[in-house]
Amino acid sequence: MGAYARTNVVESKTASVSRLQRDAEAHVVCEDNLKFMRDQPNESMKLIVTSPPYNLGKEYEERRSLDRYINEQTACIAETVRLLHPNGSICWQVGNYVHKSEIFPLDVILYPIFTNHGLHLRNRIVWTFGHGLHCQNRFSGRYETILWFTKSKSDDYTFNLDPVRVPSKYPKKKHFKGPKKGEISSNPLGKNPSDVWDIPNVKSNHVEKTSHPCQFPVGLVERLVLALTNKGDRVLDPYVGVGSSVIAALKHGRHAYGCDLEQEYVDIAWERIHQLRAGTLRTRPMNKPIYDPNSKATNETQRYI
Repeated sequence: MGAYARTNVVESKTASVSRLQRDAEAHVVCEDNLKFMRDQPNESMKLIVTSPPYNLGKEYEERRSLDRYINEQTACIAETVRLLHPNGSICWQVGNYVHKSEIFPLDVILYPIFTNHGLHLRNRIVWTFGHGLHCQNRFSGRYETILWFTKSKSDDYTFNLDPVRVPSKYPKKKHFKGPKKGEISSNPLGKNPSDVWDIPNVKSNHVEKTSHPCQFPVGLVERLVLALTNKGDRVLDPYVGVGSSVIAALKHGRHAYGCDLEQEYVDIAWERIHQLRAGTLRTRPMNKPIYDPNSKATNETQRYI
């Protein structure tokens, strides 16, 4: 598919000048996601990564019954499966649906929809963060989950561990016996980040904060992009919001596709794309350590909430 280009000019609410919604590697529009995806060819996306609304009645979503919400998710998921490359991955990031103070874990509810399409769960990634709403009648929620599915049943799906390794806890640890006794036992590139990711969510003091109330941190998607795609691959977010998935893809030489029903958010996404290309977009580094005010090694220049 060729590069997307629009002839009209859109005034972004985050910019003082008008910007063309055009980039050789980005295809981002204000459109219903089913309509948008139906225009894309079969098996064309190497990674589909998204965080759909949780049906909580936030300002950007209409509150619906859980049954209706599941039906809408079922239709969207079916279309993403059609678009998924044979060696590709789907990463569906969700939290809890809450009704009358009772929580319903959406990953558990949505899991059978994916498996009914023959997809295979590779990881249930737990994303944990330190800030959020404070509950009064239950423990405050401080994690959400990412369901990582592949279309392939065998191990021929794309998975690149080296680009997403994190520093080893004991980088100088050595083998204490055997033929490699005395040699460094850890991988010099670092260790596997595991399936529990401690990454700050985007709150008011986060360097990436926009007007979106539930914004993806770019670093969270970067790890998925680097691990599950190669340069030149296509990445799709059918609930693109303000474009964090698009930014993560473009930063690493991938082609980015996305849509959202809110023109304001699409405008912000495009402004962020332009800032990325101009080298002025600020993002939190993917593997930046969590700020620890009690650490002697931490100072104000290292603080990046």
